Amino acid sequence: MSGDAGVREGAAGDAAGYEEALGAFEGRRASAPGVAKDPVNEAMIRHWCEAMGDEHPGYRGPDGVAPPTMLQAWTMGGLSGHHGRSGAYEELSALLDGAGYTAIVATDCEQEYLRPLRPGDVLTFDSVIESVSPRKTTRLGAGHFITTRMDVRANGEPAGTHRFRVLKYAPAGRRAPNMTSGEGSSRGKRPRPVVNRDNAGFWEGVAAHRLLLQRCGGCGTLRFPWLPGCNGCGSTRWDTVEAGGAGTVYSYVVMHHPPFPAFAAPDGDGAAGPYAVGLIELAEGVRMVSNVIGVEPGRVRIGMPVRLEFRRVDEELVLPLFRAEEPTGAEGGEG
Repeated sequence: MSGDAGVREGAAGDAAGYEEALGAFEGRRASAPGVAKDPVNEAMIRHWCEAMGDEHPGYRGPDGVAPPTMLQAWTMGGLSGHHGRSGAYEELSALLDGAGYTAIVATDCEQEYLRPLRPGDVLTFDSVIESVSPRKTTRLGAGHFITTRMDVRANGEPAGTHRFRVLKYAPAGRRAPNMTSGEGSSRGKRPRPVVNRDNAGFWEGVAAHRLLLQRCGGCGTLRFPWLPGCNGCGSTRWDTVEAGGAGTVYSYVVMHHPPFPAFAAPDGDGAAGPYAVGLIELAEGVRMVSNVIGVEPGRVRIGMPVRLEFRRVDEELVLPLFRAEEPTGAEGGEG
């Protein structure tokens, strides 16, 4: 065996051992089991609903329940905190730090609701390191995604699951992107949307160039974004309606930032420089956020008519965008 071959084989063995060491943390405790500092209570529910502007009647009165999205709120330790991270989580962080993945950023969270939480419920919870991804290359830099799963119980019964994901990464070099070479790799990829079981049907529709809205099976109300239940009547029954594609700019902002190659479009719309993000009111009455294209960002105006357009931004992703139609006399400032 040549010396070079031996070095390559040794490096491969080290990499395999490193990946195996990371995998060994899966299933270990991420933190000590805990008990919520307060039972589920009406005061916190009221404060949450006021802050969120949620006036759903199901969250008020003697039979009211807590909004499902409060699941994590009941488990937080406040300024005094809960017991610290487990030894396993600290060991995992140290291993990644030692390998050069010293930066960290939260990427997303997912919640699953198993039963409503009612005032008086006492919550207990524990968390585990659910997964450590293989090495991934991201715009921020190469690193590993760590997913922790918290299981929440109410009076001993499973009540919900909260998954929290972070990226431990080695910051990429700050080399200026090559915007003039024309190489596809220099453009990078758009950030991926979070697709889960509640909104997968929407993204399947987008891939087929159809913009699908949910319609409540109880009261007939259209809604967007997709949700597991109706905010109006609480029904979990629904079907879909395809949007016609006409809309107007309800509000907007113009984003200014250092060039991000993934947002450069082949035809120049929004290429590299400022781009407009609009809150679009569809003819069907719902609103959604997307890019406004076909016009200089500084000329976007509130009330401007737009038309739905589907665009493939890379080999994997299709997005619904809105192309500006004839300008109107409406006035509006940025945002």
